[in-house]
Amino acid sequence: MELKVTDYSVDPDGVATVRFNRPGRGNSWTSRMNAEYRHIMATLDDDPAVKVIVLTGAGKQFCVGADFKALDHYTEGEKDYVASVRGDGFARPGHGVRKEYDHELVWHWGLKKPVIAAINGACAGIAVAIVGFCDLRYAVAGAKLTTAAARLGLPAEYGMAWLLPRLMGMTHAADVLITGRIFLAEEAKQMGLLNDVFEPEEFEARIAAIARSIALTVSPQAALTTKRQLYAELMESDVGECVEDSKRLIGELMRGDDYKEGVAALQERRPPRFKGIGRSLAAVQEARQA
Repeated sequence: MELKVTDYSVDPDGVATVRFNRPGRGNSWTSRMNAEYRHIMATLDDDPAVKVIVLTGAGKQFCVGADFKALDHYTEGEKDYVASVRGDGFARPGHGVRKEYDHELVWHWGLKKPVIAAINGACAGIAVAIVGFCDLRYAVAGAKLTTAAARLGLPAEYGMAWLLPRLMGMTHAADVLITGRIFLAEEAKQMGLLNDVFEPEEFEARIAAIARSIALTVSPQAALTTKRQLYAELMESDVGECVEDSKRLIGELMRGDDYKEGVAALQERRPPRFKGIGRSLAAVQEARQA
């Protein structure tokens, strides 16, 4: 696919960086951007050289939400919004793991690689949902966030009424969704939406260090398995079954090469040299269904 509103790169350590690339329009979200973003993420998730994915925006903004020209398209007539955003021909990254993930944005949870949202500036509307479905979230100090929808006469979009209470608690979620107010990255961290906030002069370096640490010191198989546990168990009500499931997974991964390498690296006081995701992926999935 020709990339017109996004771009990406992969460094020698296995860190992929994906950018929303419409800086002249605040990296605003369009159907074209959705199609390109899905294509890129499917490509990177299938690339064994990629260990972790960083998502950010070109220029000084992350993504200001839906393009206003697209929003204006629906103000007149009886246009069918649901039909217009179906994207049947788009790539399907993260699909096929659980049926709950086979939906817009939730597919992030089905990816094999960890995804870091690096919020380098304004983050509004659907962009808040996008970063919410990423695995880790960091922002530059002073970045402005808003769910915005209530001030446009719209409901909470793209699962945020389900997602945000689980990330920041019902009280904070009700605040940002019902008021649609602007809040800063520092408050977002305090509410639990963000892992951390970094000053502008160190933002890129801190994100790069986190991503590189994951790429070089974390077993890809362990990262995948943990990611599968996090989101599957978010939907479980039986904590005991989650404990037993984790024991089954420990037994499975202990028979793998990454565990042997991790123990050897610890004993020899050296960095681990983990292999990519290999044969045990299918076994892990089977263990979850047992």
